[in-house]
Order: sequence, then structure tokens, then C-alpha cells
Amino acid sequence: MKITGKELRQKWLEYYKARGHVDIGAVSLIGDGTTGVMFNVAGMQPLMPYLLGKPHPAGKRLCNVQGCIRTVDIDSVGDASHFTFFEMMGNWSLGDYFKKEKTAWTFGLLTEVFGLDKNKLCTTVFEGNSSAPRDEETAALVVGLGILPEHVYYLPKEDNWWELEGTVGTPCGPDNEWFYPLDPEKKNPVFPDDYVEIGNDVYMQYKKTETGYEPLSSKNVDTGFGFDRMLLFLNGLSDAYKTDLFEGALRTLEALSGKKYDDGGETQRAMRIICDHTRTSLMLIGDRQGVLPSNVGAGYILRRIMRRAIRWCRKLGVSSGAMTEVAKVFIHEVYGEAYPLLVEKEEYILSEMKKEADRFEATLASGMKEYEKCVNGIARKNEFMAKSDPSYVPETVIGGKAAFRLFDTYGFPLELTEELAEEQGLTVDREGFEAAFKEHREKSRVIQKGEAKGGLESHSEMAVKYHTATHLLNAALKQILSPDCNQKGSNITDERMRFDFNFPRPMTEEEIRAVEALVNAKIEEDIPVVYKEMSLEEARAEHFVGVFDSKYGDVVKTYSIGDFSKEMCGGPHVERTGVLGHFKIQKEQSSSAGIRRIKAILE
Repeated sequence: MKITGKELRQKWLEYYKARGHVDIGAVSLIGDGTTGVMFNVAGMQPLMPYLLGKPHPAGKRLCNVQGCIRTVDIDSVGDASHFTFFEMMGNWSLGDYFKKEKTAWTFGLLTEVFGLDKNKLCTTVFEGNSSAPRDEETAALVVGLGILPEHVYYLPKEDNWWELEGTVGTPCGPDNEWFYPLDPEKKNPVFPDDYVEIGNDVYMQYKKTETGYEPLSSKNVDTGFGFDRMLLFLNGLSDAYKTDLFEGALRTLEALSGKKYDDGGETQRAMRIICDHTRTSLMLIGDRQGVLPSNVGAGYILRRIMRRAIRWCRKLGVSSGAMTEVAKVFIHEVYGEAYPLLVEKEEYILSEMKKEADRFEATLASGMKEYEKCVNGIARKNEFMAKSDPSYVPETVIGGKAAFRLFDTYGFPLELTEELAEEQGLTVDREGFEAAFKEHREKSRVIQKGEAKGGLESHSEMAVKYHTATHLLNAALKQILSPDCNQKGSNITDERMRFDFNFPRPMTEEEIRAVEALVNAKIEEDIPVVYKEMSLEEARAEHFVGVFDSKYGDVVKTYSIGDFSKEMCGGPHVERTGVLGHFKIQKEQSSSAGIRRIKAILE
């Protein structure tokens, strides 16, 4: 059966909506903190509170196709089957129907909608142990539907049981997994080697206790079928990048590079990585919680993914602009209908992708020279030592301090240095990197504690104005240069302000003027400066910037200047930006390695 991605999505949702389910749509890719993960890595994760008993506003029968992010095996992306973004088709019963209905519906979907041969379908059920009985009920139901008895396999807990590890009092239970031969024409295929796992139905019928399990009065069903895997399987393909999801993206890369995907080798690997990483990047930037590249948290993962894609663009022989061209294809041809926010945010998404690409191109230009110096130094040492000592074992490790310098001064993530090193048969001293990072952090903390005394030498009216101006400058630098720019110190008098921030190179004249213009624009808008006390957790949740995090207590003072600037700060500040006058940068210079200094006045 040949089927497109849009058709598969529609068939799944319509099948379950016809059976009383409400399509709840896809939620944010970003974890809400309840399951302890940064990204949603399974379709059921966002529904955990409702599977644990909380009533869902949409009712007891739900379905959707949920986007997920998984980066644990990012190094495998580039082969025929791995992705960092993928989707899961799901449906749920929250204390409503159970095994009889669910086995019949899954069987009907696979045989009637997707046309699979019931005589070739295989299924696995829980074999039972001392804590919970063998799942004879599910086995009897699937056989009654037409699955051959010899195609029902009983497997142990590690294969056919779901529960939250180490969590007492939560629902759990056996699962029923569905399989089909990779080659339906093959006689007597061997299970599981010759079969593909299509999906699974989890039956949450027990509650975990200190000593074992006890039956639940209200039982749930949690179904998960991989969208990308199902599309691959139904189209009889072995390469997941051959589905229509990637057809337009690959066509674009072929046109830009003059190379063919089917050439194989590094060309094929490059195209897969660029397609996958571009898709993941646009999904994260276009998410309702809108992640942007940075050096922390989800932003760091996004930055790593984007920069990895940019490196493979260079290997393919195309500019980093190829990413935005591929992104346009994904938005308009593939995902715009299912994720309408991508269309609404298209201009923003493409702009942010270009900004990061431009930043990284500059980083690569300067950082690669430093990296090559480091590698050449190792090679020279090895050559010299080998001549003087035949028993010398060549050095193959890039030192931790050298790796940290690449990170701190040139913006190279550790993973990038490791990837570059691996290509040349080298490794990186991770422990040494972490030690250098810790040492740097401790030094910065000492400096910041001295500087934190907000850098205000008087509380005169003019000094207070300069203090507010530092907030505007800090926000402007993040917007014009990089969201990773952070205040590293300040000094304010009645006559001028001095502001230190991290950035790996001198600002251009155009950047200086752009920052100056943006600050003055916010002054002219006469924006109210709003003060509010809140808990440190609330401040972080509302994305207030903490310049010197280590000095804050449980309750913090915050100052907002519209949506432009949000900082935790001890104050004092002016009431409105309009009183500041005209902001002028007099000088931009180096303060120390990786730290720039701006001197400015208010006229």
C-alpha cells in the first residue's frame, strides 16, 4: 500500500475520531517538567498527569499525532533510519474502554485500513511472573480476531511491560506489541529477526506497590505507533529518507549542490543530516514555546543541532543558506497543515536560522584556525618525539584546556571539537575540559561578586539613569550580536557607564551603530520600567535574566522594560525609559580573553 505522510496522518486521526476520540492536537515539544526530561520523547509523555488520574478537559477518549525530540543517538543520524525529530501516533482511554475494544480496533486498523494480511500479523503479550499473571486475556482476544495462535508470542517483563521505574503508586501493566514481516512474500520468516515492530498498546491495569502490584479500579489504555516508521513500512521502503516527507527537501539539496542523493557515501550522509537537523531546528524555533540557539538547556541542544547541520552543508559544498531553503520546503509542502504555527512564524523561523548560521560561519572562520593550530601542534610534537624516541607512543588527545579555550573564546561547543577530532583519529580530554570550565566559573564568580556591588558607585539621579541604560544595552547586545551575550561586569558613575560582556571578537562599526540605535529606539518608546518581587523559580520560569545568579536568595527583585528587557536586579531604576536622553557608545574594546568592554554616555 503506497501512502503519503498527509494521508497517514488523516487516516489515523479519522479512524479514532470515528470511534469517539477527540483529536487533542500536538502539544509543545518542550517538556513541562513533570517527567524530568527536556523534550517530549514519546507521545504519551504530555498526558502523564491524566494517565495518573487527573481529568482531561477533552474527555476520556483522546487521539493525536505528537512531535517528539530525541538526541541521545544523534551521532547515528545520517544512516537510513535515525532522526532527532519524529512523530508518534497515539490514542488513549482514560478509564473508559479496555482490552476488548482496543485489540479489535488495532486489528481493524491494520487489516481493514492499511490492508495487512491477518495471517502474517504477529503479536507479543506478557508471559507473567511472580508479581503479575500471564496476559491470557489479550492473547485470547487477538486469536479470536483472527491472529494465528502460533503468531502469539509470550515475552518477559523487559519486553512486554510498562511502568515508571522506581515510582510507587503509579499505574502500570502489560503491553501488546504488533509485528509484521519485513518481506511479506518470504515463507516462514523468523521472529523477530524478519519482522518490523509496528506499534504497541499498553494496558495500565495495575498500581505499583512496595511489594508488587494490585489491580486498578479505573484502567487506562495508551497506544503508540511510530509515524515515520509506519510510513516507511507501508510504502515498502528500507530508507526512511525515501518517504514523501523528505522528497522536496532532498530535491532542493540536489539542485543546490549539483549532487544526487542516490550517489550514496558522504553525499547521502550529508543530505540526511541536513534534512533531519533542519527539520528539528525549525520545529524547535517554531514551537509554541519558541526555543532559540543559546549555550544553556534546550537552546544548547538546538545550537548543537544547527551547527552540526551547517558543518555538513560545508561538506556537501553548499552554503548554510541551504538550511533555510530546506526549511521552506518542510513548512509549505510537509508540515504547514499539521503545524499551522510554523506558517505563522515562518519569517521569524527563517530569520533566526539565518542569524545562527551567520554567527557560526564567523565562529568557524576564526575558530578553525585555532583548532588547526592545536592539532598541528600535536602532530609536530609526535613527529619530533618519534625521531628522538622510537618507543614513543603518539599523542592522540586534545587537552581539556585547549578544548575549553575553543569553547570560551571561539564559541566551539565541546561536541563540535569532539566531532572534528574524531574525523582525524583524535579524542578530547572531557575531564580536563570540565575542570577548566569549573576553574573559569569560580574565577568569574569571584569577579562578579566584586562587580555586583549592580557596578553602581552612587545613587544619584544620573547614576540611576545609567543603571537602567545598562539593562537596555544588555538586551540590545543579545538581540544584535547573540542571545549568549551576558553581562560580565559594570561600573557606573555620574558621567558615564562601563559595561563588560562575553563575545569572541571586536564588534564591527555596523554592529555598534545597530546596538546604539536599538537602545535609543527603546528610550524613545518611553517604556515603563516595572518592578516586581517574586520567587527565584518564578523569575526563571518567566525568563528573567540573572546576571549574577549566585548572589540571589529565594525571593528576588525583578525589573521589566516591556518585553525587551527582563532582569533580576537590586535596582534602583528610573520609572520610564523616556527620561534617559540619547545613548551614545564612545568606545568598544577588549577587556580580557573573550570579554569585550563598552564605554557609553547619556547625552
